Amino acid sequence: MSRAISVNASKPFGLQRVCQVLGFPRSTIYAVRARTADNVVPIIPGRRGPKPKMPDADLLKAIRDDLAASPFIGEGHRKVWARLRILSGIRVSRTRVLRLMREHRLLSPHRRAPGEPNLHDGRITTDCPNEMWGTDGVRIATVDDGMVWIFSAVDHCDGMCTGIHAAKIGDRFAALEPIAQGLLGEFGCVAADVGRGLSLRMDHGSQYTSDDFREQIKFWGIAASYAFVAEPQTNGVAERFNRTLKEQAIHGRIFSNLEEVRTAVVAFKDRYNRDWRLEKLGFMSPLEARQARLMKLAA
Repeated sequence: MSRAISVNASKPFGLQRVCQVLGFPRSTIYAVRARTADNVVPIIPGRRGPKPKMPDADLLKAIRDDLAASPFIGEGHRKVWARLRILSGIRVSRTRVLRLMREHRLLSPHRRAPGEPNLHDGRITTDCPNEMWGTDGVRIATVDDGMVWIFSAVDHCDGMCTGIHAAKIGDRFAALEPIAQGLLGEFGCVAADVGRGLSLRMDHGSQYTSDDFREQIKFWGIAASYAFVAEPQTNGVAERFNRTLKEQAIHGRIFSNLEEVRTAVVAFKDRYNRDWRLEKLGFMSPLEARQARLMKLAA
């Protein structure tokens, strides 16, 4: 339009006047022209500041040579940077060595636990109640008593919470309490071998790996079943129960002392078993699923 000849003035009005009348920025037009021009070379952002004396390609070759010549394996970028500096006289930034090793996948492959991976390709739920229980503990804050512990035991079949206990000190004896509650509720006593055939899934916390804890569940006839290290999903039943416990009974509340916490978690245990509906049970509650199974067996 700016190049068109006006009929009345017999001359073009120019880009500036046209843009003023239309309220359109000229910079946009110039940018579009620049992008569409064939002779415009795109600007490729490069490294700011002075160019390094050693190009990245040469430094990468030196890094590969150093890793190949090292008598050790699994070393990180700091040792590579130090050897280049001390043995080869290559003075470069440590972050530059890190960047190149990261880009070319030369960092230590031993940041994860060594050994064969524990592939969790099965399922942790069971077909019948009282075949496996999961247990775990969480900490919450109170006003008067500080941090307190909550330990629970949950059935891997129907999600029934068989025991729950709140304590100030989260030691091995507090961790055993929900197991004892479950044995009393499901088997009627805590005598020797009363839990024969039952497995207990737990993590590697100090409470569960202590001699007292292991010896006590062995006395009850319960087989220890530890979750895989750094794979909390293998103790997913207890972990999911703890999440529900915190969301439904802990978060958003201020507890004055341990007794208030104990009252709240015991009430939640009863409410959970009676009313919490689980999708894996066809949206029945744990108590409804347990009752339905008993009626089926009695029929």
